[in-house]
Amino acid sequence: MSDPLLAAMRSGRPLDGVDVIDAHAHLGPYSLFFIPDADARTMVDVMDRTGVRMTVLSSHRAIQYDAHSGNSETLRAVDRFPDRIAGYAVVNPWQQPDRELRRLAAEPRFVGVKLHPDLHEYPLTGALYQPVWEYAAQSGRPVLTHTWHTSAYDDPEAIDAVLARHPGVRLILGHSGVSPAGMAASLAVVRRHPSTYLEICGSSMTGTLVRWLVEQAGADRVLFGSDFPFIDLRFSLGRVIGAGLPAAEAAAVLGGNAAALFGRPPRRAQTLVGTGECRD
Repeated sequence: MSDPLLAAMRSGRPLDGVDVIDAHAHLGPYSLFFIPDADARTMVDVMDRTGVRMTVLSSHRAIQYDAHSGNSETLRAVDRFPDRIAGYAVVNPWQQPDRELRRLAAEPRFVGVKLHPDLHEYPLTGALYQPVWEYAAQSGRPVLTHTWHTSAYDDPEAIDAVLARHPGVRLILGHSGVSPAGMAASLAVVRRHPSTYLEICGSSMTGTLVRWLVEQAGADRVLFGSDFPFIDLRFSLGRVIGAGLPAAEAAAVLGGNAAALFGRPPRRAQTLVGTGECRD
């Protein structure tokens, strides 16, 4: 059991002895309501207080209004905290996607692609996304896509059609379809496609659901994500720490899988004190 992590969380201490990487976060203000702790400095302060080594994020500006200027905002955050923040390049199919893909290809500060078909009102299977899949297949960079059960744009089952044309693309199902029914559909997808991962942020997520997804998919197929600052990092982290996962599985979900996926070697050996289990 991940008791040392649970003890650290309950005492308000940063997590220690485990490498934590947040694979789904954002940056900056959101247009529809106020979000606290939305600037890079404050986000890193919260990461310090909780023991999160790195966050991979895309700016709200990029997913909502202007992919190009929003991606620039992401790069400024990476420049300010190069050891703590890495960037997704948002590709909006309506806003010169080829330009953003060329920028991504030339820019090592971006470690992956972020798609938001619901916000952009364009289906994941649409032709305008074709260059994204071709680039991802050629480069090996992961693609994080928003998924939402029953959505006309990014229902998890749409991924079958994408990967039938582009097998092997490393694809992260953001929110794992969001609802329990969506999580079941997402689980079926990752069972069919070994290059896919479940990412677990969302208002509906619970520790029980996290444990179920890990048991069903395997700990090596689940990534910790917070949606911070949209959702407080501390809430999202607590769902995993309190899920009752074996220590090695918790370590894989919290950061081991993301470190391998994004090519970010662990900062230090991972030893969960008192568990008798360790990961190098």
